[in-house]
Amino acid sequence: MTTPPRIDGRTARAERTRNAIVDAHCELILAGELRPTADRIAKLAGVSLRALWSHFTDMEALFAASGLRILEQRDAAFEPVPPDLPLPRRIEAFCHQRARLLEQVAPAAKAASLKEPFSPALQRNRRAHVDRLRDELRTLFAPELEAAGDAGTDLLTALVGVSMWPTWGTWRDAMGLDTEQSRAALTRTVAALLTP
Repeated sequence: MTTPPRIDGRTARAERTRNAIVDAHCELILAGELRPTADRIAKLAGVSLRALWSHFTDMEALFAASGLRILEQRDAAFEPVPPDLPLPRRIEAFCHQRARLLEQVAPAAKAASLKEPFSPALQRNRRAHVDRLRDELRTLFAPELEAAGDAGTDLLTALVGVSMWPTWGTWRDAMGLDTEQSRAALTRTVAALLTP
């Protein structure tokens, strides 16, 4: 029987400090502070600025770690929709869950959009979200995508596009729709795409 490797006190403290910094960054963003400063993050984490910069060489490294944390939170809140449900029930269940998850990540998505064009870490985080959503849709709507034949790839692309934050953000922020109105718009759009 092998014993798990021991973690010394210094390593455990460093991990706690790193987690506190990432948690503070995520907490500030999710509370609506879209551009938290290193000073605000360090204060909320209960660490010095020096400690923050000793764990993260720059804000880009912190974005990468925080993006991964938000992706983990999204995964924890995700409940797979049974793919054997009738199509209208799959659409309804998918859109309800998607609306809930998009509302959950809204502040992080808004914060990321401010810096994403200049941040490889945030661009990688976005691609990870797109890839996970594409995989989810490919599994959930496999019969409909297969029935679309050569147009299946275009159909999947359209489904991903309407189910991502930019579309949701347009409905919620630019058009002023509430969550239920936005979910209804998503449901109608997904149903229109999937119904022959």
